[in-house]
Amino acid sequence: MITDNKDSRHLQSGLTYHQFRAAMLLTSLHSSSSSSSSSSSSSLPHRNSFYLITVTVLVLLISSVATICHASCNQLDRDSLLSFSVAISSPSPLNWSSSFDCCTWEGVGCDNSGRVISLLLPSRSLFGSIRPSIANLSKLEQLSLSHNRFFGPLPDGFFESFSSLQIIDLSYNRLSGQLPLSDRLPSPIQLLNLSSNHFNGTIRSSFLEPAINLVSFDISNNSFSGQIPSFICSYSAAIRVLDFSSNEFVGQIPKGFGSCSNLVTLRAGFNHLSGSIPDDIYSVSTLQEIFLPANKFSGPMPEGIVNLVNLRILALYGNELTGLIPQDIGRLTKLEQLLLHINFLNGTVPPSLMACTRLTVLNLRVNFLEGELSALDFSNLSRLGTIDLGNNLFTGSIPQSLFSCRSLTAIRLATNKLTGDIMPGIMSLQSLSFLSVSNNSLTNFAGAIEVLKGCKNLTTLILTINFYNETLPDDGNLIGSEDFQNLQILGLGGCNFTGQIPTWLVKLRKLEVLDLSMNQITGKIPGWLGTLQNLFYMDLSQNLLYGGFPIELTQLQRLASEGAADQIERSALELPVFVQPNNASNQQYNQLSNLPPAIYLGHNSLDSIIPTEIGQLKYILVLDLSNNNFSGNIPETISNLTNLEKLDLSGNNLSGEIPSSLKGLHFLSSFSVAHNNLEGPIPTGGQFDTFPVTSFLGNPGLCGQILQHSCTDQSATTQPSAVRKSPKMKIIIGLILGISFGIALTLIVTALWIFSKRRILPRGDAEKNDLDIVSYNSTSGLSAENGKDNSMLVMFPTNKNQIKDLTIFDILKATNNFNQANIIGCGGFGLVYKATLADGTTLAVKKLSGDMGLIEREFRAEVEALSTAQHENLVSLEGYCVHDGCRLLFYSYMENGSLDYWLHEKTDGASLLDWPTRLKIAQGASFGLAYMHQICEPHIVHRDIKSSNILLDEKFKAHVADFGLSRLILPYHTHVTTELVGTLGYIPPEYSQSWIATLRGDVYSFGVVMLELLAGRRPVDMTKSKMSRELVVWVQQMRNEGKQEEIFDPLLRDKGFEEEMLKVLDVACMCVNHNPFKRPAITEVVEWLRGVGSKREAPK
Repeated sequence: MITDNKDSRHLQSGLTYHQFRAAMLLTSLHSSSSSSSSSSSSSLPHRNSFYLITVTVLVLLISSVATICHASCNQLDRDSLLSFSVAISSPSPLNWSSSFDCCTWEGVGCDNSGRVISLLLPSRSLFGSIRPSIANLSKLEQLSLSHNRFFGPLPDGFFESFSSLQIIDLSYNRLSGQLPLSDRLPSPIQLLNLSSNHFNGTIRSSFLEPAINLVSFDISNNSFSGQIPSFICSYSAAIRVLDFSSNEFVGQIPKGFGSCSNLVTLRAGFNHLSGSIPDDIYSVSTLQEIFLPANKFSGPMPEGIVNLVNLRILALYGNELTGLIPQDIGRLTKLEQLLLHINFLNGTVPPSLMACTRLTVLNLRVNFLEGELSALDFSNLSRLGTIDLGNNLFTGSIPQSLFSCRSLTAIRLATNKLTGDIMPGIMSLQSLSFLSVSNNSLTNFAGAIEVLKGCKNLTTLILTINFYNETLPDDGNLIGSEDFQNLQILGLGGCNFTGQIPTWLVKLRKLEVLDLSMNQITGKIPGWLGTLQNLFYMDLSQNLLYGGFPIELTQLQRLASEGAADQIERSALELPVFVQPNNASNQQYNQLSNLPPAIYLGHNSLDSIIPTEIGQLKYILVLDLSNNNFSGNIPETISNLTNLEKLDLSGNNLSGEIPSSLKGLHFLSSFSVAHNNLEGPIPTGGQFDTFPVTSFLGNPGLCGQILQHSCTDQSATTQPSAVRKSPKMKIIIGLILGISFGIALTLIVTALWIFSKRRILPRGDAEKNDLDIVSYNSTSGLSAENGKDNSMLVMFPTNKNQIKDLTIFDILKATNNFNQANIIGCGGFGLVYKATLADGTTLAVKKLSGDMGLIEREFRAEVEALSTAQHENLVSLEGYCVHDGCRLLFYSYMENGSLDYWLHEKTDGASLLDWPTRLKIAQGASFGLAYMHQICEPHIVHRDIKSSNILLDEKFKAHVADFGLSRLILPYHTHVTTELVGTLGYIPPEYSQSWIATLRGDVYSFGVVMLELLAGRRPVDMTKSKMSRELVVWVQQMRNEGKQEEIFDPLLRDKGFEEEMLKVLDVACMCVNHNPFKRPAITEVVEWLRGVGSKREAPK
């Protein structure tokens, strides 16, 4: 892309600079719109001719208006541009110097009178809001600010201000809010692109009514709601491109698109549309693309669709369509892509479909189609590149006529009822790269390999669940050195193969993924598998393999070498590899690089020890050795596998202790050593605080809080079971123990009396000082807690009040023995007390309660994580104590209590929180949350952000509190948890489907807090009517009805801050987006809130 920050008003070609940029803009719009819909990335070739025509027409149109200018820039335009630039920043700032003519500025074009008629600044990394001053550029004809980081709502009257505007592209930004209520498009507008932003609300007819010249209208990938605005056709007869995809539109599509007599492209996929597709669409003979996937359309496919004889792309996948494919579909002779997968279509494939000779993609998978597949004649489909008929009810053999389609690169016929052999004719498909015929009843595996080695470009071969009970051929000469040399994925699982792992696999030098699972393969795992330098995913589970873990496997380069691990193929597969084939968008692997580096050896008869060399596989994510006969200790070197996410060693004969070093595996989210012979304490800290008890069951020698089995009790009672003691020996041992206990008790009482007088802890081993009171100024006492019956009080060196010699007696006195009168709140897992020490210092003491096994882990997580979390907007953890089975956390005291108290509990509290104070609270809380998410190491997901967990100091400065539900994660990784978390009204919608705490979940909860600040209402108010009971639902409803001002707390209205509150409302609504992937990161929220009120004028 050409940029110019000098004299940009004319080019040697005769086109003015802004004319040339306009042409480039429209071309880039075509390419960007192609990339914006990955689900149909190959579905846009038909647009080329249209966009070339549009570019030509618009450039000629612009050329007739704009000429080479020599006049100076208009003063009003110059001032407007400078005001616009004040609100934006960039790593490479705009070189807009007031000492130069603004017509020479980068991206600015003027006419011969010095008026600015084009402002083209795409892909400049610009950050900021769009100032109202831009509306003063009243002669503007072209505006492109696409692919930047503009945020916030558009100024009121934005579109209507530009009476000459023909092209506007604001795509790929973070703009939000509704389109201005009273705004209208200017009549000259021809191209409008608002795609990939955070706009919401409905599209009003008054907004579109003046746009009689509109050619292209793209609002895809936003959060617009309500009905699809099919009325656009009654105003814009020239419209050719309509893109409503990836929004929140609901209900049936109203009739109206039939009036778009020039419509070429209609896209409305990935919404919530339902009902039947209106018949009037099928009268628009100019249509070349209908893209309506991932909705809830139902009913049969209407026969009228065959009237669209110019149709090139028909994408209706991921709906609930029923009935037959229209019998005359062959009339669509220009059809290039037919995507009807994931519906409820039945019957046979119409023979007329074979008349669609321009087909390049045919996808009918996951339906109920049936019939003899070999009866169809595919031989005329010479352009066919991809065919997917998987997950249907087809019978017969693989059609021979398919082998006449010499352009085929991908075939999936999986999960049907096909029989017979793979015939030699397939060798004519020299471009074939992807073949999946899994889950059928094919026979003659050896013959299949003989035939398929003739397909020299094959990269993916999935033959699983076929060839039942055949023997794996082990002839080393079955394939030659030139065969299968491009093969990357080989799936042979579930065939019940017998024999051994075939030696010819060693010749597959590019093999990256090997699946031999669920067979009856015997013998040892051959060491030569370790020589396959590209192999990173190997599944040999559920076989009859025996012997040890080959040390050679620890030499797999893709799992052991950083450079090799980075070389995993990242190009897209011709067809995705599915986890759940009936899912329209997720649960599929579209790239090899998406598969986790893994070794699965579970459910075999492997034995011997796990080699220490296994620690060399530093880039493995999944290691499953479960249900074998491995013995010996768990190697310490497993702690070197720092990327490990799943480790399953269950069902073996492992002994010894669980290495405590494993708690350093920060990504480990699934772990099991159940049903072994392990003993000793279960490690605590790190990820071990999150694993369920089932991870450790079946090991009688293990101890720890999670098993409710004290390690101290175990060590006191464990005796060698093989030794029988005589009665005399028992008496002697009893006398010795009795005397020892008496002496020890006397010494302890004496020591307690002495030290109660001195109140000084002598230096030495904490394990040897059995005292009721221990005061430390470091975390050195952490290990002393485990299994001891003593009290331990730790104050961290970072405690703000510099408290040192604090004892449990001081805390008991400061809280009046935890008297109810000192309760100041109810935090996670317990009550919070105010503790006023003798010197006047005040602390907040959280006394944990509940299931002690759970509390132990929660307590450990807080101690280990929050002692290092220090930020001015976090309530700092100053220390902790273990006393008589109680666990106490000491926090800095917040004089003004919680935000919840001021908004909802205190009688006059809300009235004392004016808007500037509420904004300051929102900003401060966002700073604290951003620190947790991005700066604190390790990063923290709070999991229970709510107004009662935002505390206020004496200056009403916000502090995020209560990490009782926190779990630790490292950057950009999700931590799987085992319980549903959060508080009613704040819980993100995705938590109801998956017990996974995420950073985006915290952003949702924080969005609810912002709505509380704006509306003064609780997240859930049972006193309200059903429709307005939930705050988020009510706010979205009010916004859809254009009643934003009614959302605001009556105490805040008419105080001159409405514009600021609208901006915060937009940010909050982005945060509570139902789709977690459309929510902003907390860092973006911080920047947006920081900009609100930064240049505030005193309210009038």
